[in-house]
Amino acid sequence: MKHLLAMLILSLAAAPAEEIFIRANQTGYFVGAPKLAVAFSHTPLPADFTVVGADNRVWFRGATTPITNATWGQFSNHVELDFSKFSTPGQFVLKLGSAQSLPVRIGGEPNYALVAQLLEFMRQQRCGFNPWLNTNCHQADGRSVYGPLTNGTLLEARGGWHDAGDLLKYLLTSGNATAQMLLAYELSPQHRYAERPQARDARQHGAPVVHVDARGLPGTNGVPDLLDEARWGLEWMLKLHPAPDQLYHQVADDRDHAGWRLPQNETVDYGWGKGGARPVYFADGKPQGLKSYQSASTGVANLAGRYAAAMALAYRIWRENSQYQDEDFAARCLQAGLEVYELGRAQEGVQQGNSYGAPYRYEETTWADDMEWGAAELYRATKQKRFLDDAKRYAKLAADEGWMGKEQTGHYQYYPFMNAGHFRLYDLVGAEFQKLLAGYYRAGIERCVAAGEKNPYRVGVPFIWCSNNLLTALVTQCLMYERMTGDRRYRQFATKQCDWLLGRNPWGTTMFTEIGSVFPTDVHLMTVQILKRPVRGGLVDGPVYERIFTSLKGVSITQPDPLAAFQGEAVYHNDVHDYSTNEPTMDGTASAILMFALSNLYP
Repeated sequence: MKHLLAMLILSLAAAPAEEIFIRANQTGYFVGAPKLAVAFSHTPLPADFTVVGADNRVWFRGATTPITNATWGQFSNHVELDFSKFSTPGQFVLKLGSAQSLPVRIGGEPNYALVAQLLEFMRQQRCGFNPWLNTNCHQADGRSVYGPLTNGTLLEARGGWHDAGDLLKYLLTSGNATAQMLLAYELSPQHRYAERPQARDARQHGAPVVHVDARGLPGTNGVPDLLDEARWGLEWMLKLHPAPDQLYHQVADDRDHAGWRLPQNETVDYGWGKGGARPVYFADGKPQGLKSYQSASTGVANLAGRYAAAMALAYRIWRENSQYQDEDFAARCLQAGLEVYELGRAQEGVQQGNSYGAPYRYEETTWADDMEWGAAELYRATKQKRFLDDAKRYAKLAADEGWMGKEQTGHYQYYPFMNAGHFRLYDLVGAEFQKLLAGYYRAGIERCVAAGEKNPYRVGVPFIWCSNNLLTALVTQCLMYERMTGDRRYRQFATKQCDWLLGRNPWGTTMFTEIGSVFPTDVHLMTVQILKRPVRGGLVDGPVYERIFTSLKGVSITQPDPLAAFQGEAVYHNDVHDYSTNEPTMDGTASAILMFALSNLYP
């Protein structure tokens, strides 16, 4: 597949100057939603376009809208194709001049199956037992580093998820992934994620969805797969909190980057033998690093807030749902959430990721947003007013701080890239405070709208490392803002951001493995590369400014670049050697699950 794709793109790149390229969402549009595509060429484009069915019948005619204030790379002529008024379900193509788009589908629930398909990638990332590989890995995790125990003390830390293309595990990202998946479940009608979807849903977007049991193996256990995956994260998080005053936050470090191998064939020696135990770092709220580089940690509130949010959500879900009620598990989760939240209150600040021999780490600097979210969820779970008071205080501290409107930030500096706390607090407070919360969201979105005017796709994020994660956060914030306020002003803007991820971009590819007509194939993922077996649903990092690509250590591409004709303000490479743009991430995929779940609520 990847060789055919490369040949196709090379042929397009070598096409004559008058060639027209059309970019649209490759997975589908809601019947009543905005439907927007972009076309570009070296020369002026036709004034009209058509929507054509399989029988070559013209179903809709529309006028193109020139985009005159922005260009991309070598292409100076761009137009928008708006067919929002067309609402007939079915599969079509867009035609402009002699050009024709990839298939365009219009239907009732285009994003339902996407949630299930993204879960396939999450299961492929599981550590401890990996159902995609059907084997155990990292059974020696782990031994303590820092903290109250003697360094090297055995500590149960099996489970969780490998973070991305490597085999590290972080509470920083996994806590957020778990909380966001639980929130996706809580906000969405439950039948959409049940184990027996209607037949018409099962084959949306390609191969059928295969439902799984708690271990992630094909089968059924009466629990929605979304909750099975979230519980995998919860069980690991509970292990990282072995005592009321203890929290661990990272398993392994960048010594992991020592060559390609399957998870079950671990070879790295962290001091306890090749393939043996890995360090489990204690969250002490202080700078950490065992060799060349120290983090800039100042506390633990970022981890604690997200941890508390996940555990409070879990408490409500497993306590209140009669189908799979587990009161003992729910009680354990609530107790852990309460205890870890107090650790955050006592040590306000951030616990960053740790590096060893390389300068790259998760550099989070914000924490009030996380504590707001944790406090809001604990209030929902307990109805204790102190949590509501805390949430309001943290909301004002967090305000609209974040990456939105900035050209450059530290890596994961403003994680998790949008503040779910404002959304979860909104319906718990009075009208005046609601205006304040909505204003925080609106201010950030407006900065992104202004940034989007600089490119013809109106994409409002800086093209820094993990730009696709920023896009999922931006779409999610827009959807939450609309759900809070009823204000639909950002719906079209949000659609453009989401459609970028689904093919409406210069390269004409979705940003999810095995989803859409053209998708990332040569991804920076050891399992895929070693086994030559694709996995569906992984969100790749996404395009970066060329200066970032050229500055990173160990990044390269196979020459010649088959996407060279389409590079511009940012670059994207469907190439295993480019971990800056083509590495799937666990937490980005989980955030996209929340985004798609929310988008299903807005037909």
